[in-house]
Amino acid sequence: MRMKSLQDPQMCLARDVIERQLSQLTRLVDDLLDVSRITRGKINLTRQPLKVSELIARAVETVEPTIQARSQVLTVQMPAEPPVVDGDCLRLTQAIANVLGNAAKYTDIGGGIVLQVCARARDVEIRVRDTGIGIPAEVLPKIFDLFTQLDQRMERPQSGLGIGLALVRRLVEMHGGSVSAHSEGPGRGSEFVICLPLMTTAALPAAGDSVALERQAVRPEHRRILVADDNLDALESLAALLALNGHEVHRAQDGSAALQAAIRHRPEVIFLDIGMPQMDGYEVARRIRAHEWGKGMLLSSP
Repeated sequence: MRMKSLQDPQMCLARDVIERQLSQLTRLVDDLLDVSRITRGKINLTRQPLKVSELIARAVETVEPTIQARSQVLTVQMPAEPPVVDGDCLRLTQAIANVLGNAAKYTDIGGGIVLQVCARARDVEIRVRDTGIGIPAEVLPKIFDLFTQLDQRMERPQSGLGIGLALVRRLVEMHGGSVSAHSEGPGRGSEFVICLPLMTTAALPAAGDSVALERQAVRPEHRRILVADDNLDALESLAALLALNGHEVHRAQDGSAALQAAIRHRPEVIFLDIGMPQMDGYEVARRIRAHEWGKGMLLSSP
């Protein structure tokens, strides 16, 4: 819907509502799944030397739309020499962004947030201070418990499920660190401190190498693509998105039709659903691979 640049104001409003609500729902479901995975020991960390400055930049980028929408002022204070930690980039960014997002959520419009990084002898502290609603003394000891909700007033309907800070604690502890909360009481703001072990011996990758690779612009190529799915909504939405990107798109709603379409159109890429009538995705894939023209074809589940 965004790519078509629809000009109808009512359509734009509907699109924005869908986007905001979907983003909120996705975040809540992701947090619930992450808590479940951590509880069952199903999360594996991909650790590497990380500059804390890069983690902060990623977290700020994630939360920036909320901060801007609420006209808040974010001040980031970093040491001259960026400290390095050993950790999972995705998970540590998630933890910092959750704390920062929490500060933005509970700070009034036009309020201030300070994110400060302090390197110690053995660890690094990431402090997030805000001028928000504060935390009552009786809530502080359980603020990192699962499903603890700080504020349930009607004027803050987006207070969430009380998952974010519990997830922060578990992710930080998985990295050998700790997290704490401080507040002088309601209306007096709060401060959250993430403490992570400082990495002092491992060398960083060559300067700019990984960043340069990550930021290389990939020019999209127009492809001939087949989308096969018996779920009509999934089929049409994915096909429309691919077509908007300039690809030649063909459709099929069952396994037999998918195989015939592959033989007829010889697509470069097939998004192939697994559970389809007449012939499942595995069988379609086997028959495609049996042909010489199908051996190098990219097959993916949508």
